[in-house]
Parts: sequence; C-alpha cells; structure tokens
Amino acid sequence: MAYPGYGAMPGMPGHGMPGGHMGGPMPGPMGGPMGGPMGGAPPQGGYAPYGGGYSSGYGAAPAANDPMWGYFTAIAGQDGEVDAEELQRCLTQAGFTGTYSPFSLDTCRIMIAMLDRDFTGKMGFNEFKELFTALNGWKQNFMMFDQDRSGSIEPHELTQAIAAMGYRISPQALNAIIKRYNKGGRIYFDDYVACSVKLRAVSDNFRQRDTMQQGSVTFQYDDFIQCTMSI
Repeated sequence: MAYPGYGAMPGMPGHGMPGGHMGGPMPGPMGGPMGGPMGGAPPQGGYAPYGGGYSSGYGAAPAANDPMWGYFTAIAGQDGEVDAEELQRCLTQAGFTGTYSPFSLDTCRIMIAMLDRDFTGKMGFNEFKELFTALNGWKQNFMMFDQDRSGSIEPHELTQAIAAMGYRISPQALNAIIKRYNKGGRIYFDDYVACSVKLRAVSDNFRQRDTMQQGSVTFQYDDFIQCTMSI
C-alpha cells in the first residue's frame, strides 16, 4: 500500500517564513526575515517524509552555521526544547500566518505531538526544523485554494487539498473530517493545519504498524488510545 500525504505537488516551491503577505521580519533577537534559510525545495514537495527529512540524528549537535539554530535558541526554554506556548509565540511573532488568524494553542500542541517521538511534550531542534518544512508545505497548499486570501476555504476545496497531499479517503471519512474542522461552512487556516497535522500523525502511526503495507492492522486497545488521544 502506498502511504499518502507526502507526495510532491507540482509547482509548489518551498519557502521559509517569507516577508510579504504571509510572513514578515522576525523581531527582537531573531532579527531579519525568516525566509531564505528555509528556502529551496523541501523534501517530497513540502511534506516531510516519515521519520523526518533531515539526515542528522536527533541527538546530533546542530551545525554552527545553520540559520535556524539562532531562531530556535531564541525561543527555546532553559531545557533547550520548545513547548506549545513557546511555539505559539514564535509563530505569532514571526508573522507566519500573515493576515490569517494566529495559530491557537491547541493547534500548537498537536504540532508538537505530531513530532514528539520521546513523549516529552516538547520539541528539539531537528523536530523544530521538520515542523517548519511541513508547515511551509501546508501553507502553500492552503494558499492554492484560498485565492481571495480570505483565510478560509470551502469544504469541497478541503477535499481537493487533502487529495493534493496524496491521501485517498472515502467520501464518508471526508465528510467526517469536514464536519469536524469547519466553522459556519468554512475551513479556516488554523483548522486546516490542525487537520493536516492529525492526518499526518494518524497515518504515521498506522504505517508503523502496517509492516506488510496491506492497509490493515490490528490494534490493542491501549495502543489505539495512545495513538489517537496523544494527537
């Protein structure tokens, strides 16, 4: 079975936290626009592959000349990791969402949960980089459908966006997703990202257990609860 969500989308360049409509300069100690360093085509069209798109191990020391290291250390706590509140503050101050509403704390929590492989409730430097790769891809995908930059898309456009990410989901499952993430018949950017995070996380959890790639697994009850309730 080919697992979805990480296929390339034609014509979708990778970006960092660019200036202009969707981003701006990073104030204070993160001075300068947060573009550039994250430029270039992200792995597989902006959707970080299972296990991450970075070759360095999670315990490896970051490269001294990695521009993202400065951004990370400016917001990380004394423990050298970023929690949900710190992530929310970083994304808001960076202007990542531009004219769209800032990310809610709940969305920031599930962003961290998606990559929290050691279950600390926080993310380290490489997880931080991996998150921004995924966020940039999701942002570009959303903007493809939000042509009027209203900050929201229609349910049928969410269906198209999910298909563009490579997911093959039944109409019944799509209807459940739309009911869960729409507000007044529209899907806003924050909810769209929350939806994208959950789709990636649950697909990742499923794939890890589907060792034969048959599209079918057997869950123990406790394992199922942990996989679903942690996101």
